[in-house]
Amino acid sequence: MPKRTDLKRILVIGSGPIVIGQACEFDYSGAQACKVLREDGYEVILVNSNPATIMTDPALAARTYVEPITADFIEQIIAKEHPDALLPTLGGQTGLNAAVELAEKGILDKYGVEMIGCDLEAIKRGEDRKLFNECMADLGLEVARSGYAYSMEDALELVETIGYPCVLRPSFTLGGAGGGIAHDEAELRSIVGQGLELSPAHEVLVEESIEGWKEYEMEVMRDKAGNGIIVCSIENFDAMGVHTGDSITVAPAQTLSDVEYQRMRVASLAILEKIGVETGGSNVQFAVNPKNGRMVVIEMNPRVSRSSALASKATGFPIAKAAARLAVGYTLDEIVNDITKATPACFEPSIDYCVVKVPRFAFEKFEGTDDTLSTRMKAVGEVMAIGRTFEEALGKALRSLENGHSGLGCDGSDKIDEDRFEELVGRPTADRVWYMGEALRRGWSVERVCEATGIDPFFVNRMADIVAVQEGLRGTALADIDADAMLVAKQYGLSDVQIAYLTGSDELSVRAHRKKLGVVPVFKTVDTCAAEFASETEYHYKTYERGGSEVRPKTKRRVMILGAGPNRIGQGIEFDYCCVHASYALHDAGYETIMVNCNPETVSTDYDTSDKLYFEPLTFEDVMDIVDVEDPDGVVVTLGGQTPLKLANALQQAGVHIMGTDPEAIDLAEDRERFAAVLDELDITYPKAGEATTFEEACAVAEDIGFPLLVRPSYVLGGRGMAIVYDKTALRKYMGEAAKISPDHPVYLDKFLETAVECDVDAVCDGEQVYVGGVLEHIEMAGIHSGDSACCTPPFALSESIVSRLRNITRMLALRLGVRGLINIQFAIKDNVVYVIEANPRASRTVPFVSKSTGVPLAKVAARVMAGESLASLNLPDDERRLTHFCVKEAVMPFGRFPGSDVVLGPEMKSTGEVMGVADNFPAAYAKTQLAVDYDLPEKGTVFISVTDEEKRDFTMIARDLVRLGFDLVATEGTARALRAAGIPVETVRKVHEGGTKIKEMVANGDIVLMINTPFGHASHDDGYELRLEAVKHGVTYVTTFAAAQAMTAAIEVARQNGLPVIALQDMPQWEG
Repeated sequence: MPKRTDLKRILVIGSGPIVIGQACEFDYSGAQACKVLREDGYEVILVNSNPATIMTDPALAARTYVEPITADFIEQIIAKEHPDALLPTLGGQTGLNAAVELAEKGILDKYGVEMIGCDLEAIKRGEDRKLFNECMADLGLEVARSGYAYSMEDALELVETIGYPCVLRPSFTLGGAGGGIAHDEAELRSIVGQGLELSPAHEVLVEESIEGWKEYEMEVMRDKAGNGIIVCSIENFDAMGVHTGDSITVAPAQTLSDVEYQRMRVASLAILEKIGVETGGSNVQFAVNPKNGRMVVIEMNPRVSRSSALASKATGFPIAKAAARLAVGYTLDEIVNDITKATPACFEPSIDYCVVKVPRFAFEKFEGTDDTLSTRMKAVGEVMAIGRTFEEALGKALRSLENGHSGLGCDGSDKIDEDRFEELVGRPTADRVWYMGEALRRGWSVERVCEATGIDPFFVNRMADIVAVQEGLRGTALADIDADAMLVAKQYGLSDVQIAYLTGSDELSVRAHRKKLGVVPVFKTVDTCAAEFASETEYHYKTYERGGSEVRPKTKRRVMILGAGPNRIGQGIEFDYCCVHASYALHDAGYETIMVNCNPETVSTDYDTSDKLYFEPLTFEDVMDIVDVEDPDGVVVTLGGQTPLKLANALQQAGVHIMGTDPEAIDLAEDRERFAAVLDELDITYPKAGEATTFEEACAVAEDIGFPLLVRPSYVLGGRGMAIVYDKTALRKYMGEAAKISPDHPVYLDKFLETAVECDVDAVCDGEQVYVGGVLEHIEMAGIHSGDSACCTPPFALSESIVSRLRNITRMLALRLGVRGLINIQFAIKDNVVYVIEANPRASRTVPFVSKSTGVPLAKVAARVMAGESLASLNLPDDERRLTHFCVKEAVMPFGRFPGSDVVLGPEMKSTGEVMGVADNFPAAYAKTQLAVDYDLPEKGTVFISVTDEEKRDFTMIARDLVRLGFDLVATEGTARALRAAGIPVETVRKVHEGGTKIKEMVANGDIVLMINTPFGHASHDDGYELRLEAVKHGVTYVTTFAAAQAMTAAIEVARQNGLPVIALQDMPQWEG
């Protein structure tokens, strides 16, 4: 049946900021949906609070609202825009929960908005475990025995019949948040206590444990006519007990018999029909007992899920695009497969390769947290690799992670904990796969490894084969390896780096020897149909086999863009945004664009973002193999963060033309001594600094500069390993740790400018002219990583003369460094003196935010400059114009996922994502960001204050404002004394370590609506640390800096007085370039 013509305007709800459990896979699916709906003639109204996404680009929808995803804000948008329908299934759990709330509050009925793709009852049947279990019983399908707890007493009663271990799942939460496996009563009390608070329905499912069973997922599509297809089967490498987002996963499923597969296929389609998923994509999860084959249904998501992005990239089938079309009336047989341009979407994809996804973790950022993987998702990103076999795909995936490994061990990077070796083979952690490899290397049998891990023998046998190939090469001279042995090594996923390590050689020698032997890769195509039909889309992967490549010959200028690799803290989708914009701009400039990336969650790895897509690791070996077949006229390395930047010199030395800023200019900015010489030459002030490789050298620098010092390793991203040290004891500890993070590079030591205001400037330079894209004033003072600090553009408190000085310094530096493209400069301002902290001649994480705030897409401008256009020819708006709105960016923290880690911010970045607020004044814009992060702006109640001695006097002003706004205050003794002295009424509570329990009880009982607690010393397990943990555990809004407390108080007042009206990006000035 054709598309619906009674619908004109469709509201799409996005997924909000990147958080653990819901990453940029929903940017990918939402962007796909917006594109296809626009192509079909619909006006798309988008609401999403995340500025870092392609989805929130003003060009993608008719009306784009970067606003909090709450019922109040969405109702404002509906009242203003009058959409005919709401599509709720493409914004993850956030979008689904918002749609449910809008429907239940009667807002959709009030404005006559129809929910399409999935109705309220179907969402409830899919999400509510009681209703879901009833549906499964009707179908004759088993689920794990379970019951619901609404209190601790309920949970204890249920566990008497279900027994330990038991799985605990709070209802309507994201990525298993608040859930876990309880092995005893103490664990049960801890998990249920937090789960009841995190669940919007205040209920926790207590379920029999199926820990150790095999886990499978089916990605399913269904249309209005009842047609259904399985897009992809996915098998978890790890047994049940590890969240699927934290497990290595493999597609297609490797260990299912045809009978088992057909059983799951039939069950999946029946489940969609029973739940009432009218159209679109869904994900159904199963568990199978390996001992007796008993199959149970774990859950289903009545929406596009995290696994949908993986299934789309694994098969080439555009799940989100198809889901959007199905929602507006098309049937599967009416949708043409984009890849073949010949087959309809009702053909089930068939693949002749193996896909492996490996999660990326960041436990090093959260000291004190347990690194055991469980049902609560903790991964911050993921990589995907494609190979002809599991072995090849696993090797490629492991070297894609950018965590120092070049494959399954044998690369010189293994750091084995001998004291806990056996435990770490068995316990699921981020490093277990390497411990398994090492165990096999040490002679453990496959059976023993399976027994220790619960992982299927199929996978362990494949790993044993990889280890056997590695050991066969160990100690062999490189010259003695013949073509057959080299080919086998490559087919088993060994990288050139691993072969070099095993043969005592180096990577370049291995590459030269391999090519001399004629062992070079061939490039195959992802075509959805196992080569049954011709593919019209150039989506390639590399493999080693006899035969030719499927790469089309060069017909015009080519440019290769290197992506950002896996999401991790410090390098998120902001860089993917920049790569995608560059691809669009360079395509429009007449280039054939080639994208190289290994992240399945992103828009850059969508097959129609660039003219060609290579799903490959971002290593020197893999990139050069693509260069050999594609012969690009230039390679872009400055838009994907540190990942491609680290390859710049090696690529240039290999004869590759680097487009834009020369690697020499990058090195000039990164090398402290050379950069300091440039600043001296230009008479620009910077903090006194030095560098050291030993503790003794560091002490000499400290003697010269004086404490406190800001110390960090060179060539790292996201403040990795950065700290503020106040004395020699802390410096000694730091130097020992730094050697582990960046062993080949020195440590930088800068004079730390306490109480300075920090600023960021993003600009584009063409070698003759500099365009200042935006000046961002940080809200928190110096000492907090720029990625974790809230910031505002235009600046809200800086004088005109300071802003003018920032612009002038940016122009001087960009020209002197020889930048051709983007540059980001970080400044500190103290006592009216402007200091340059650092310059990065590359894309920064603030580029998307600045672009949306100013209406000038800086990455697109930079790409055109790299391609040879001048800034003067682009007719850009005056970069000193007055902006009509204030825009605030706020960081989103993952502390709830890492119990035990302190929430105090510092120079090492910890945030996973960001939100944006737009308003006509700074406090209102800041208020929107707090609501978008899920912090309540309290209207009444009790505020707890405990601050450092040096801040007590300044805090009296904030306390007075809070009392004027009607809040009651409680404070610890020192703070209370200072407030009373200023005539401010306050109740005193004792500190926890003095035996006071009242404040913890008040937090637990919901009596505290806001906690203001500035730390008394970094990483100290003091009162503040305990109270901040309680705030996270109980969902209490908290701030840990004076500046944030100031901004929060102003935000509460402005929101109360004037409300927070919504603003579409299209109502702000936009550059039409």
